[in-house]
Amino acid sequence: MAKRDYYEVLGVQKDATDSDIKKAFRQAAKKHHPDVNPDDKEAEARFKEVNEAYEILSDSGKRAQYDQFGHAAFDQASGGGANGFGGFGGGGFGGFEDIFDAFFGGGSVRGSRRSGPARGSDLRYNMTITFEEAAFGVTKDFNVVREENCGECGGSGAKKGTEAKTCPTCGGSGQVRSVQNTAFGSFSSTRPCDACRGEGKIIADPCSACQGKGRISRSRRISVNIPAGIDNDQAITLSGEGEAGKRGGPPGDLYVYITVKPHNLFIRRNENLYLDMVVPFTTAALGGEIVVPTLKTPVKYNVPEGTQPGTVFRLRDQGIARIRGGGRGDLFVKAVVEVPKKLTERQKELLRELDAELMGEAKAEPQKRSFVDKVKDAFS
Repeated sequence: MAKRDYYEVLGVQKDATDSDIKKAFRQAAKKHHPDVNPDDKEAEARFKEVNEAYEILSDSGKRAQYDQFGHAAFDQASGGGANGFGGFGGGGFGGFEDIFDAFFGGGSVRGSRRSGPARGSDLRYNMTITFEEAAFGVTKDFNVVREENCGECGGSGAKKGTEAKTCPTCGGSGQVRSVQNTAFGSFSSTRPCDACRGEGKIIADPCSACQGKGRISRSRRISVNIPAGIDNDQAITLSGEGEAGKRGGPPGDLYVYITVKPHNLFIRRNENLYLDMVVPFTTAALGGEIVVPTLKTPVKYNVPEGTQPGTVFRLRDQGIARIRGGGRGDLFVKAVVEVPKKLTERQKELLRELDAELMGEAKAEPQKRSFVDKVKDAFS
């Protein structure tokens, strides 16, 4: 019989959040748990199905694989189940205790052992760079404080020449279970072992360098290559540069989040740049050459005669590098026509004469002479 879609099993959409998935799982697990439905084979099968669906969808890595490949991503590896579930006595849920653990924080839904290897924590570093550094790329060095394995004991926490012993209280699992008898039956709960604090091992003679923690805090100088074209709030991942893992686990990653300082001239939108540039009144009317600033060196641009305020000129390949390759963006220059504020009496007289001529000709012979021609005459 074909398996049902895991999202359908839990009754959630594919874009459901982790919180939505956990809430749906709780409701379904309560409804179909064998302790609530004794001798109901259908409920038992549903509970197993719910358990299996949550096992995948609650893990971001497994969920991503499932979203891409479906059940095929796990069937071959597990022999037909996402976790190789064969019953309720081994993997998965052994009773209400795991549901209670999930609801009230007693332990892990998946019964994981705290004494096993654990990946180190990821770290975040916020870095501010200049507009030009973002445009052309740069290499930056910075300090980060992180937890690293103790060099004296190799991360074991035990004094050199000694080793940690398996906790006799929990047998190395890091967890202890307690059973409570109620009118509804026997219920068990799981909590971290007090003797070893959930580590599964006891250190009789701790390392003096790290006081038995196995890790020490150190400041490290790290270098990061920032690619050309990076933008605000984008991050660079430095794999393995996070905190050290516990009990032989791999280190976490370091995420460098970028903030780009604004430029005093340019505004950036994706890979394109935008610039408001003042163009003299006469240059806009008669045409002429202007010098346009760019991120590298200024370039000359010929403004056509009769340029109107707000006209936008496009300078190709004068923008930001595309971070994934493929050239650069463009620079868009908006003409802000500058009207003179201080005129001589002669200039004022010429403009009045020009205005009178334009108004008169507009009544008598519209479009006989262009405005540009009039300006040329007036300022020549």
